[in-house]
Amino acid sequence: GNSLEPEERSMEPPAVQEEEEEEEEEGAVPLSLAPGPVGCQLFGYVGIEAVLDQMKIKTMKTGFEFNIMVVGQSGLGKSTMVNTLFKSKVSRKSCQPGQEERIPKTVQLQSITHVIEEKGVKMKLTVTDTPGFGDQINNENCWDPIIKYINEQYERYLREEILITRKRKIPDTRVHGCVYFVPPTGHWLRPLDLEFMRRLSKIVNVVPVIAKADTLTLEERAEFKQRIQEDLKTHAISVYPQEDFDQDPEDRALNDRIREKIPFAVVGADQEHQVNGKRVLGRKTKWGIIEVENPAHCEFPLLRDLLIRSHLQDLKDITHNVHYESYRVRRLNESNRPG
Repeated sequence: GNSLEPEERSMEPPAVQEEEEEEEEEGAVPLSLAPGPVGCQLFGYVGIEAVLDQMKIKTMKTGFEFNIMVVGQSGLGKSTMVNTLFKSKVSRKSCQPGQEERIPKTVQLQSITHVIEEKGVKMKLTVTDTPGFGDQINNENCWDPIIKYINEQYERYLREEILITRKRKIPDTRVHGCVYFVPPTGHWLRPLDLEFMRRLSKIVNVVPVIAKADTLTLEERAEFKQRIQEDLKTHAISVYPQEDFDQDPEDRALNDRIREKIPFAVVGADQEHQVNGKRVLGRKTKWGIIEVENPAHCEFPLLRDLLIRSHLQDLKDITHNVHYESYRVRRLNESNRPG
């Protein structure tokens, strides 16, 4: 057995050892011999891609949650826009037909939850409306109930998360996206609009839209959008998608194209009309039909693609990893502060 020892030692070149000892004596940092993340070529099919199918099957069984908030003055078409987005009666007014609509004296938040299904995929959708916002003569601090509600949802999730015995899946009531409806004045953003987006963009993903854009000509719409973009840049308001959270050059290129179009000039409609032998969603006027899903008529398809088809998961990720994380750090620092 002793005859094997010299052979085992001889596998490591003594010259390298001497050089390493000299480097250590001189205070140099030794090179790491740990292998890095090098790609490995497979000799045949393993089945790694089946993980995607497993995730899809699991998501289709459990479903997922998406919570959206709509904010704006009465009469801007918030409920109609939500119904148009999901092509179903999911808004607050749709669930309460026949009731007389009265402007509340203060901002009241009302949430409606539905389970909608498409091709086997279930989504628990919660729509939060804010009746009374901006409808008073004095709108000072009218955003406070909205900020309080958003923080309450973060607090509810945090309390579930820090329990010793936690649920396997914590109910997620956090607001993933806030669609803010700007009145189609054609001028500049009002102080109320600026103050709301300045405060809310720090705690939630804010997507501004120009409501009832069919009341503006194409030239007026383009000028209004440019003025709004200048206002947002001047007041350092970062709306979704935020430049700071772009993951890679490909995401940045896509989001740059979206940021050029924000705020989206949208038109909502929940009634179908016959156009060239096809049933389309639109608003019928004396001079024709405004097709909601026609990019030549309005930018509703861009809003739908952003909220649902391309960035829905990103909205949830930024809510969890950025906005909720910021709230969690602040709350835990407050609780650990002495006195």
